Amino acid sequence: MPPAQPARTRAAAVHHFRYYDLVMAAFVAVLLLSNIIGASKLSTVGGLTFGAGILFFPISYVIGDVLTEVYGYARARRVIWAGFGALIFMAVMSWIVLAMPPAHDWWCSGTESLVLKSGESGGTGAICQATYDSVFGSAWRIVLASIVAFWAGEFVNSYVLARMKVATGGRFLWMRTIGSTIVGQGIDSLIFYPMAFLGIWETEQVVLVMTTNWAMKVAWEAALTPATYVVVGALKRREGVDVFDEGTDFTPFAAKV
Repeated sequence: MPPAQPARTRAAAVHHFRYYDLVMAAFVAVLLLSNIIGASKLSTVGGLTFGAGILFFPISYVIGDVLTEVYGYARARRVIWAGFGALIFMAVMSWIVLAMPPAHDWWCSGTESLVLKSGESGGTGAICQATYDSVFGSAWRIVLASIVAFWAGEFVNSYVLARMKVATGGRFLWMRTIGSTIVGQGIDSLIFYPMAFLGIWETEQVVLVMTTNWAMKVAWEAALTPATYVVVGALKRREGVDVFDEGTDFTPFAAKV
């Protein structure tokens, strides 16, 4: 017998979900990884230079699409707020850890080839601290821009996908995921790059990096469309639902799920 098809469900319907918490954990993990591992590194591949975070961050949009498509906007909203809180906690704790004085005899790989800055005390601790700062330290405006851009971009992405799902009757998943990403990533980029780098970089460079990274993120999302289909289909079958946001309160600050 063919597997049972998920029932079309209104967003307000009460239902016990088996995998919702796991998808939330994956979303927050990818979001934090994109900001910790990928944020500080530039990479050049095939003559094209880009931030390594591009490998991670678009995946959070894919997971956000899965959340909205399977569980509805209200539950995706809860996950976005969880990610927002995690980013703030990470930023605060990073600031505290970076501000703590290093041990005088702290040793790290590569210390032998580095030199102390003028005025720094002896020992390897100061050198390791400078190396640590270069990897994990970010200017306040970059951190703030990242948090604000994430919040706005993810909510726009989820809203557009939910509205398109109702308008299309649940058809054309590829069009909804890519279309919502074009808009959501566009809002994210329009906020992040000017807020983080305008006045530091030349305006032309800000525009170039902003448009290039936006195009690469959208392309990466489009490339992951087959995987999105597989994950969405599997979750709908296992959860036994297909949530449509009919009558949903789309206010980002609403607490009701």
